[in-house]
Amino acid sequence: MSALLSVEGLSVEVQGGRRVVDEVSFAIAPGRFRALVGESGSGKTMAARAVLRLLPPGLRIAAGAVRLGGDDLTALPDPALRQLRGPSIGMVFQEPMVSLNPAIRIGAQMQEALILHRRLSRAEAEAAARAMLARVQIGDPDRCLAAFPHEFSGGMRQRIMIASVMLLRPALLIADEPTTALDTLTQREVLDLMTGLAREQGTAVLLITHNLGLVARYADSVSVMRDGRVVEDGDARAVLAAPKHGYTAALVDALPRRGAAAPPRREDEAPVIEARDVVVRFPGRGGLFRRAVPEVQAVRGVSLAVKPGETVAVVGGSGSGKTTFGRALLGLVKLAGGEVRFRGAPIDWSDRASRLRFRMACQLVFQDPYSSLDPRMRVDAIVEEPLKLLPELDRDARMRRVGAMLEEVGLAGYGARFPHALSGGQRQRVAIARALVRDPAFVVADEPVSALDMTIQKQVLDLFARLQRERGFACVFVSHDLGAVERIADRIAVMQDGRIVEEGPRDAVLDAPRHPYTRALLSASPRLEVLPA
Repeated sequence: MSALLSVEGLSVEVQGGRRVVDEVSFAIAPGRFRALVGESGSGKTMAARAVLRLLPPGLRIAAGAVRLGGDDLTALPDPALRQLRGPSIGMVFQEPMVSLNPAIRIGAQMQEALILHRRLSRAEAEAAARAMLARVQIGDPDRCLAAFPHEFSGGMRQRIMIASVMLLRPALLIADEPTTALDTLTQREVLDLMTGLAREQGTAVLLITHNLGLVARYADSVSVMRDGRVVEDGDARAVLAAPKHGYTAALVDALPRRGAAAPPRREDEAPVIEARDVVVRFPGRGGLFRRAVPEVQAVRGVSLAVKPGETVAVVGGSGSGKTTFGRALLGLVKLAGGEVRFRGAPIDWSDRASRLRFRMACQLVFQDPYSSLDPRMRVDAIVEEPLKLLPELDRDARMRRVGAMLEEVGLAGYGARFPHALSGGQRQRVAIARALVRDPAFVVADEPVSALDMTIQKQVLDLFARLQRERGFACVFVSHDLGAVERIADRIAVMQDGRIVEEGPRDAVLDAPRHPYTRALLSASPRLEVLPA
């Protein structure tokens, strides 16, 4: 079958001549699915954007050709290229809230391209948009057409974005990390939807991703990129089952593997932290245009205990209540019912001394280290900050402990840097160092690796597990990523609609799930089924 898209020796340069994409070549036939994979900074997104000539300022195509049918897109004048964007080549971006205009209703955004490129009347465009929204399983298309992007969840916004792109029936669809920020169930729904529409319409798909589980599930062929070059290329199943290049093998090796089972714990061992019938409600209020927003019961009578040195993973999809429950354990949201006990005693949140004693022994590792680290503070000052609450430590003692902590997390010599000068994995190491420098008894880790590449995820999770073994703190690990949970958890609690629907030892929950929701999460979790055991 002849190629629909042929990329030949494509190179992209920044000002000064450094190449961020270097002689990249690949091809996609009509109706086929190719993945472009690699870590952050590998050049995969820049290569995809170069196809559409949507490079950021300061970057330019320095060499090569991008052929769609008989046209070399690198040589087309801008007006001709604009006629191809949308009708011939569609693009689904990583964050739909950025690519959807927040000030324009969904209907107007979807209809614009149909009116411009297909010359449909407004009524015809509205009917086509309504039909496509129904096709992507949006229950009330009329309400959706009249709404603004902020009124929808991330998964719904991504469905709307896919519907908008596929309305024009493009010959080629470029999807740039389209599910990175979504939970496992929503990720599966969105990708199944996207690939189903592409198969129906005979659309070729170029998927940009760092997730090899998605490549195994959806792709026909794969190109692996490192430092701007393609280091391995071929049939997706063959490449993943028997990688020839060391970098590809390292990516495969970084995929989650189940850690050793935790040793049995004494039944009479007292928990560090215990939730008893915890309830959290968010009150109703007046909404947009005076519409009433009803009360939300985010956590509904949840009980959970965590013993010293134990990691209990709280898993579930977006809106399951897992993050709210983790914050409730730390007293960061108000309880509407139930109680939290620390080392056997109930916490009196109204008593400042009781509250302070508890919080001095607890820490939180946030999901996004970049937004949780002060960009104006150097790394050593960030890690030192929790120690300022310990009056027995003077400045010299604090800095000695900071230096030792940075060395433990593999960041010796990084103390004088600012957060912007660190990679995502290094920033998360700083966040872990800040959380552990005061030797807490209890840590809540809220989606701490969800935004990281697979290899960096592995490094951060291995670091976290080692530090826990050495320091013995109890941990609640909040996540939707069952791969990360499989690597690090001793026990798993599965939450749905604010309740724990299944709880037990990690191996029992993963190997013999009892609840349908747990089975759905496991089924949706992308894995390398093609690899030998």
